[in-house]
Order: sequence, then structure tokens, then C-alpha cells
Amino acid sequence: MTENQEPVILFDQKAASAYDKRWAKLAPTRDALHLLIRAILSDLPANARVLCVGVGTGSELMDLALAFPEWQFTVLDPATPMLNVCRQRAEEGGITSRCTFHEGYLDSLPVSDQFDAATCLVVSHLILRPEERRRLFHQIALRLRPQGVLVNSEIAYDTSSPAYQSILNAWLQMLRAAEIPEEDIGKMRASLGREVAVVPPQEVESILGSGGFDTPTRFFQSLLIHAWYSRRTSSDQKS
Repeated sequence: MTENQEPVILFDQKAASAYDKRWAKLAPTRDALHLLIRAILSDLPANARVLCVGVGTGSELMDLALAFPEWQFTVLDPATPMLNVCRQRAEEGGITSRCTFHEGYLDSLPVSDQFDAATCLVVSHLILRPEERRRLFHQIALRLRPQGVLVNSEIAYDTSSPAYQSILNAWLQMLRAAEIPEEDIGKMRASLGREVAVVPPQEVESILGSGGFDTPTRFFQSLLIHAWYSRRTSSDQKS
């Protein structure tokens, strides 16, 4: 996230502390994605440096740090309460010495920091304008080494497709099965297309390409959530 792309931050410390418990029943979906991310990133150097953009409470950080004990992480989030929870989890997991915590937006992270890989999970769909989303990915690319890997995920679907209503209904049923309150499900439904961008996966891939990444490869789908991996282009990046 960059500062002029600022989404509304809805988390106070109480909400941030309850976040993981709230979504606990959807953990199998998250764990499946993490399994695939570990496989995709497994050929990084033993001492790889990884940037986690919009890290939230740190689920992907904890998963990768435990799987790859020599990796170093810079974790970034503008929401202080969420970053506090992430820091607490890192302390409890004994990985704090391998983490740099950066409270703020991507613009405030020096471009001179060159990372082997970056994650940006369920973040970019909070940016509605395609040009601003392209800028987010470009700012990530600036901080990656040439051929560095980005793994990103977001809500994406062709809303004009005959299958969209069916997949949306399944997504809502999944939220009910996870015991998310009906009022909150209604708010999430209303946010789609208004506060959360919902565009076809092919458009996400086009935005990634224009943001500085080669051949985005879609490797995961869980109803509305899709995930890709791609590599920073070898050509020089310009800010």
C-alpha cells in the first residue's frame, strides 16, 4: 500500500486482537494457500530477504518463518493495532530477531532495500482505481531484486459471467458456515464493487504486467479469492 492509496483502517486494538479468532473456521483455505506459497518460494536462497506488504496479524509471516529458519523479513502495515498483534505473534514464535517491523505505507520504505520475494495477500482489492493498483505493484517491484518473486492474492471474478452469482452465493454460504454474523456478511456483500474492487482475473494479470512483473501465473482459487506468482522484470525499474 502507498500513502495516496490509503484504504479505510477499521481496526482498533480490540478488533485486531480478535481478528484471527473471527476467521479461524476458514483456516483450512488459508493453510492450503500457505502450503502452495511455501512450495513456490522454496527455491529462494537460504538467507532470503522477504517483504510482507499489508501483513495484518502476520499469518504468512509465521508460516514462512517457521518453514525457512534463516530467512529475514520486513513486515509492513499501516494499521498499528494489526502490526501490534503481528509483533506479539512473532515474539511468541521466537522469530523477532529475524523481523523488521515497519508501521506505515510502502512509500515510506526505502527503495534501496532489495528483497528476494514479496507477499501481498488480500490487500490490493482494497484499491479501487486500476492505475493506483498498478502503482502499488510497481512500488513492490522497485524493492525486489531483478527476477524477485511476488505472491499476491485478492478477490477477483468476472462479474458479468453467468457463473458469478453462483460463486458469490457459495462464498456467502462459506461465511455463514464460518459463523460470521449475518449483519457482517451483509456488509461484506455490499462492499463488493464499492469498497472492494472485483475485476476479472485477467485484468489483475494485466495490472501486474504493467506494474513490472513478467508472466503472472494464477496458481490458486478459493471461490472469489485468487492468487498469483510472478517475477520482477529484468529491465530497469523507474520510480
